[in-house]
Amino acid sequence: MNYLLGTDIGTSGTKTILTDLKGNVISQDLQETDVLTPQPLWAEQWPDVWLKAAKTSIKNTVAKSGVKPDEIQAIAISGLYGGSGIPLDADMKPVRPCMIWMDRRAQKESDWALETIGEQRLLEITHNGADPYYGYTKMLWMKHNEPENWAKTKLFLPPNDYVIYKLTGEVAIDYSSAGNIGGIFDMNTRTWSEEMLSAMGIPLSMMPSRLVESTDVVGQLTAQAAQELGLCAGMPVVASGIDCGAANIGLGVFEPGVYAAAIGTSMCAALISDKPVKGKGLIVWPYLYKAKELSYYFAGGAMAGAIVKWFRNNLCEMERQAEREGGPNVYDVLNEQAAKIPAGSEGLIVLPYFMGERSPIWDSNAKGTIVGLSLAHTKAHLYRAFLEAVAYSLRDAMNATGENLGQYILLAGGVTKSRLWRQIFADVTGYPVVCPKSDVEANMGDVMLAGIRTGLLTYEQVKTWQVLDQPIMPDPVCHAQYNRCFEVYKSIYQHLKNDMKALNHLS
Repeated sequence: MNYLLGTDIGTSGTKTILTDLKGNVISQDLQETDVLTPQPLWAEQWPDVWLKAAKTSIKNTVAKSGVKPDEIQAIAISGLYGGSGIPLDADMKPVRPCMIWMDRRAQKESDWALETIGEQRLLEITHNGADPYYGYTKMLWMKHNEPENWAKTKLFLPPNDYVIYKLTGEVAIDYSSAGNIGGIFDMNTRTWSEEMLSAMGIPLSMMPSRLVESTDVVGQLTAQAAQELGLCAGMPVVASGIDCGAANIGLGVFEPGVYAAAIGTSMCAALISDKPVKGKGLIVWPYLYKAKELSYYFAGGAMAGAIVKWFRNNLCEMERQAEREGGPNVYDVLNEQAAKIPAGSEGLIVLPYFMGERSPIWDSNAKGTIVGLSLAHTKAHLYRAFLEAVAYSLRDAMNATGENLGQYILLAGGVTKSRLWRQIFADVTGYPVVCPKSDVEANMGDVMLAGIRTGLLTYEQVKTWQVLDQPIMPDPVCHAQYNRCFEVYKSIYQHLKNDMKALNHLS
């Protein structure tokens, strides 16, 4: 028998799965990790935390499976968007924590790029604009604010590519990770833009010189890494790429025409295109499949599942204690209570901008906001309003993406575990919602890419792997109510954005 491994390094945890060549999951393991937030709107992680989590999850998955190491033929490793990438010194040691995608500190650098280079030129070359989300603005922040660290830095490497380096000794960057840095990557030629690098004062030598497809083998597992993981030395390690793109692959999206929303800690709601996409206020980078031909373009909510986790951690201590004592899962309790609340949470609306916001509003000053509270509202109202906020964010993303979204939304990620939340997404957007039956999309995408590269699988085979659940249809009455609520949701932000900016300066 032959088997494949897929590892996804996420913002809040790293998961590995092992499958057979029919896509059946034999074993899996999840290692949770935390994000460092030393100041408001800052978010960073030490790379060795990712490395330890990846190694542990791979080792545990192999051990749980009972599969012989020589039957495991390859592994692919995807990862969160690492923002600036990990700054590494001449000895390939981390200089400082990696400023990840949700970090919003580089507003001045974003403004500088718009004033100095201009949005039009950025769009012409990179197909992306300027915002603290993009990695190049975070690199510039480090250059301007931490010159001693900048002087030590010889290379920036994304999280998954760093882990691959530690397992193989080979340095490379996949096209999706390179494109997602924005600003310094030429989407027209799929290479680093020497013009943009020169304009920003970022040496080309700081960028990995080897660009690879997500199906490429970066290197082979070293003897030391193999011993640590319980695998065979020399096993191929495949590049994969950005986790939301890997999730799309895992959902069977290999061609344009399907609107897919991957909703975990954050949200990436995307289409695939074989034509250039620019000037729509969306994030654009090469897709993980046929990276030189296909582009992945999406609107992305900075916060999705993260705000619901925040709600649980900060407002549900009684329920958490009951769970620790053997009671029901906190989320199950909250969902049961929220299901009894009518659509619209009886006049309660939440803006999910807990870490500023990416596309489509691009506002680092945007704040998480609760509007409409009264003495009649309960925790259940508030929880449902948090679920609805993420659904409103998806609808906003869909509006920004444009027409031709297809007949349904393909919805993946942790949100799919909640039947209530899936129904809310359908009711808010007015589209049928279709979800996979398993919740290992990015990992499954990794396995598919590894299998295709090693020749153990074909594109036609993996297209049939993903088993989708029955569509959840929107309720017309609820959708009509949510249409009214969505207009208020949009209006609240417009009325408060100047006050949000003032609050940001105060903090």
